[in-house]
Amino acid sequence: MAPKMNDTLNGLGNIQEVSRDQLPAKHPSALNPAILILNIIVAALGAIIGLELITRLGITTNTSIIGALLAILIARIPLAFFKKLKQINSQNLIQTAISGATFSAANALLLPIGIPYLMGRVDLVIPMLIGASLALLTDATILYWIYDTEIFPAEGIWPPGIATAEAILAAARKGKKALILVVGGIGGVIGKALGIPTDVFGVSWIGNVWALGMFGLGLILRGYSQQLFNTDINQFYVPHGIMIGAGLVALVQIVLKIASKRQDMNTEKMKITKTKKDLGLGLGKGFVLYLVIALLLALIGGLITQMPLLQFIFWFIFAAFAAIASELIVGISAMHSGWFPAFATALIFLVLGMLFGFPPLALALLVGFTAATGPAFADMAYDFKAGWILRGSGQSEQFELEGRKQQYIAEVISFLVAIVVVFLFYDNYFSQNLFPPVNRVYVATIEAGTNLQVARYLLMWAVPGALIQWLGGSNRQLGILFATGLLINYPIAGITVLIGIAIRLAVVKKWGSEGQRTLYVLGAGFIAGSALYSFFSSTLKLGKK
Repeated sequence: MAPKMNDTLNGLGNIQEVSRDQLPAKHPSALNPAILILNIIVAALGAIIGLELITRLGITTNTSIIGALLAILIARIPLAFFKKLKQINSQNLIQTAISGATFSAANALLLPIGIPYLMGRVDLVIPMLIGASLALLTDATILYWIYDTEIFPAEGIWPPGIATAEAILAAARKGKKALILVVGGIGGVIGKALGIPTDVFGVSWIGNVWALGMFGLGLILRGYSQQLFNTDINQFYVPHGIMIGAGLVALVQIVLKIASKRQDMNTEKMKITKTKKDLGLGLGKGFVLYLVIALLLALIGGLITQMPLLQFIFWFIFAAFAAIASELIVGISAMHSGWFPAFATALIFLVLGMLFGFPPLALALLVGFTAATGPAFADMAYDFKAGWILRGSGQSEQFELEGRKQQYIAEVISFLVAIVVVFLFYDNYFSQNLFPPVNRVYVATIEAGTNLQVARYLLMWAVPGALIQWLGGSNRQLGILFATGLLINYPIAGITVLIGIAIRLAVVKKWGSEGQRTLYVLGAGFIAGSALYSFFSSTLKLGKK
């Protein structure tokens, strides 16, 4: 059935279908020897890639499509041991492992432990690694509990997940859609080579038009604030304040949705596998786990000797709140735009912690703990989205739930590999003065301190952020996406988003749902091409260095 115009603009266009009769009788197991061995190998590779990229270039590229292509190539080896990998769901488990290891090693593990190291507290590196590792595993587990609820539905957009699934299906099926995907991929590579953010271009043809429009507007206002307002809005904490206001309202909207007995009109037609009760229990259990981890981190980090008892208690409660709020904000941004402001949200909670008067050591552990949550949440959701498509888009609930469970197991295995890799190699990087660049931003912020004027700025700009988020509603997430754009100094991406939306509106107006379906596959190709170019160009730069 063709999507309605409203569905089309909300990012609910058609994707490649896997019919129920094409599904295997049983989903491949992540513990199957062939899959397990390959997953451990690619996870170690992904972890090393992640460490190299974030320390030497300051970025972490999406390795999902690399993992998918690797699985596809290995499946062509004429040995019985690799026969299992010919199944697209097995390939999904491989790409899940390498992607999870890349982001967890770089963003959720090395980044947090670099903060106390730069502050001269080398003795806190292992305590921070323990806390970050537990936070990482909790982060992914919470997503497993609440994925495919009303807040984070499998039918949500999650653009990189769509691109990965389309690439795997194109290799398996060939045909017209494969050709369109290849054309999009070539366009993505060429555009990226010319400096155009073609991943954003592709997203603009897939996601919610309203949310992406606000994202693009935010990118432009931040990037050209000097020309438009004769000042850098970042100096007045405009992006941070708007994200705080929008984030708090988003959290209230989530709570209200859990408490509400009324079914949302936009979710009535969604075939979700998790209930509001699952959502509430998942978030509740997650918050309790974060409380325990934050308390453990505080105790082994020696914070109890740094603060009065009441401040100590407030610290670990606030740390747990920051962790779960951060992952929800990051998850919402990732679902709608394919981008997640994990570094920026950690910085926001760091600034709030400074306003609360926490000492430097407590701030270092707070921002490290917060930074460990969010990236794995978003990345695993992308992988779940790819798996959902490959498993028939929810046609068989039993098969979908089993497949999601196997992906979770593959992800946890990749995290364990990443933890070992980071433990073994972190000192090699730090001793060479190689740190994720954002570490220096966090440390400089802690050392600079804050004042009452910063609090005024944050409160002032939180008001419009809250209003935008509230007026946009929980489904469009306008405030969160606007703030996400404001936090990123990348104006060309904003221009690209708006041009992409204009093209999309024109195509849909002229060719209707058929035009949107073509843009959907073409957009996935642009995202895939951009990811491939970013990965290989970044890897080549490492080789030159």
